[in-house]
Amino acid sequence: MEKRHIVLFQQLEDYRKEVLEAVNGLSEEEALIVPAGFSNNILWNLGHIYLDQYLWLQHLTKEEAPIPPGFREWFGYGTKPADWQSPPPPLQTILALLEEQPQQIRSAYGERLEEPFPATESGMHTIAQVLVRTIFHEGLHLSTITALRRFVNR
Repeated sequence: MEKRHIVLFQQLEDYRKEVLEAVNGLSEEEALIVPAGFSNNILWNLGHIYLDQYLWLQHLTKEEAPIPPGFREWFGYGTKPADWQSPPPPLQTILALLEEQPQQIRSAYGERLEEPFPATESGMHTIAQVLVRTIFHEGLHLSTITALRRFVNR
């Protein structure tokens, strides 16, 4: 594996650790609070991070991804807790999925990072490009989680 690919996976793991540290000690009840001015809660942001990683990989490769049932309805783009028709998975379930996801992605795609695929509408055509995008996306949601945590802890 090329050095730049090792760095990519290290960033994926490092940013994921930051997300998990940002919610360390958070209770189930706190994870479900939607403060005034927000559309989503911390649990939604965590589930969305997990789902988004796999949706982009699946969109590019056209291969099935290990997305648990219900995740698209709970955590997909444009969804929000106010619209949930069934209870989402518990916080600890989502945290466990997030913790193992970077290694699962590395195992599944580590040797295929530069394999060319037809470009997505955003111009990405390799798994490496998708991972750069999803790491950036995760950072945006980490910022939102940090803001939500401030409101939840008031």
